[in-house]
Amino acid sequence: MSINVIEKPADKTLIKCAFCQGVGKDPFGLLSPLAACQVCGGKGAVTVREPAIECAFCKGTGVHRDQRLTCTVCGGKGMVTIKKPVEKCPHCDGEGVAPLDYLPCLICGGKGVVTVKKE
Repeated sequence: MSINVIEKPADKTLIKCAFCQGVGKDPFGLLSPLAACQVCGGKGAVTVREPAIECAFCKGTGVHRDQRLTCTVCGGKGMVTIKKPVEKCPHCDGEGVAPLDYLPCLICGGKGVVTVKKE
């Protein structure tokens, strides 16, 4: 599994909102067809701290698995901040989901990676 880490010289970067796909509206129209996206507040973009990788739990969609809720791991952004160096989580095999469960992995917190301790 390759881990794509997004890094920029700055500490934060602006990315398209994964939950609303950058539209700025509630993607499911739960409140109203005109309601702003709960994640980006209608801006269509969100800020993430660097370095960041795609959320393993929601696969970068920002939507909780099989539900119409924001992902509990990334908060709907589709990206999660990590501390480098990292390796694939041995408990969930990088999937972000606890084995035999549909909840975020308790070892990696749903990120799919764990920080490697420097020696």
